[in-house]
Amino acid sequence: MERAMSYSTSEQKTNSISSAIQEFGEKLFGFVRKKVKTTEDAEDILQEVWFQLSNLEDIAELDNVSAWLYEVARNKITDKARKKSNLSIEDYGYESDEGEFNFKEILLLDDTNNPELAFFKELFWKEFQQALDEMPPNQREVFVMNEIEDLTLQEIADRQGEKLKTIISRKGYAVKHLRNKLNYLYKELTNQ
Repeated sequence: MERAMSYSTSEQKTNSISSAIQEFGEKLFGFVRKKVKTTEDAEDILQEVWFQLSNLEDIAELDNVSAWLYEVARNKITDKARKKSNLSIEDYGYESDEGEFNFKEILLLDDTNNPELAFFKELFWKEFQQALDEMPPNQREVFVMNEIEDLTLQEIADRQGEKLKTIISRKGYAVKHLRNKLNYLYKELTNQ
C-alpha cells in the first residue's frame, strides 16, 4: 500500500510539473528572453526554473504557481547578470547632465502597475542599503547628505569643517563603491 501511495504522489508531481510547463512555459520563456542576451541563456535559465520546481516537495502547496515561477526566473536572471557583470554603470545612462549619478530616480520609478518593477525596486533597495553599510562612515555620510538630503557638496564641507576637495573625494569613493556593487542591477533594468 505504501508503494502505491508513493507512486501516486510521484505521478501527481509529474503531472503538476507538466501542467505548469504547458500553462506557463511559453510566456515564461518570453519573459526571460527579453531580459537576457541570447536564446541559449533564456533556455538555460528556464531549465533551472523547471529543475527548481521539480525539487519542490509538494507543488500543490504553492499559493500561486505563476508568481512563484516568475520570482524564481527573476532570481535566476539576476544571478546570471551578477556573474557576467563587467561593464560600467556609465554605460546604462543614469548620469545626470552635471555628470553625477542620481540613484533616487530608480527608487522613484512608478511601480504601482508593474510587479516586475516593484520587485526590482525592492531588490535594488536591499542591495543599495547593504552597499551603503559597507562604506566607511565618512563616505556614507557625504553620499547620503548629498544624494538623499539634497545638500550641495559645499554645504556638506561647511557643516563638517572640511575642505571641499575632501568632500568631493569622499563622494567619489562612495559612488565608485556603489557602481561596483549595483552594476548588475543596472544591467538587468536596461535588459543588457
